[in-house]
Amino acid sequence: MATALDRWDEEGGAQDVAWPLPYEASDLRHVERRVLECLGAALVSEWNDLPTDVQRRLFEHAASGKSHDTTLLKTQIARFLHDHKDASGKR
Repeated sequence: MATALDRWDEEGGAQDVAWPLPYEASDLRHVERRVLECLGAALVSEWNDLPTDVQRRLFEHAASGKSHDTTLLKTQIARFLHDHKDASGKR
């Protein structure tokens, strides 16, 4: 059975554009990591209400960092979003 990510890739997925993050996570100060955690949590809580094209752009952007295994990172992000898809309804 194909996963949502597999179906998306079969439909063409998003453009394969490298959008390198402007920082390395190891270079961030504690306060900067905390800000990104809060922004990320807010984004996940609103994910289902975002237009599909915005979701796809954000997904590709998040998965295009300097990871040595982009496929694994995409899978991990997709799994996380799937596992937390109902988080916005629990406010």
